[in-house]
Amino acid sequence: MYAIIETGGKQQRVSEGDVIAVERVPGNPGTAVEFDKVLAVGDGDGLMVGRPYVEKAKVIASIISQERDRKVTIFKKKRRKNYRRTKGHRQYLTRLKVTEVRA
Repeated sequence: MYAIIETGGKQQRVSEGDVIAVERVPGNPGTAVEFDKVLAVGDGDGLMVGRPYVEKAKVIASIISQERDRKVTIFKKKRRKNYRRTKGHRQYLTRLKVTEVRA
């Protein structure tokens, strides 16, 4: 069984045992997290799509670690004016292990 969840403004396809990285979810490693914004639930036979969410469907995951993504370099330049600025950004991520998909 798999589910499509919405977290951090993005959609993820998850099933039991998956390890995923999502936008930061507050909590310490080992803490259980519950996602109730389930957009769709499917198994081998069919797909149940919500409007917008599937009622009574939940995905339970445990936090493995809190990390930061690789650095993204932002470079600004104005031609012929000797104007250059370099800036970096590292996004906070949470690595999760999906333990259960309920439908």
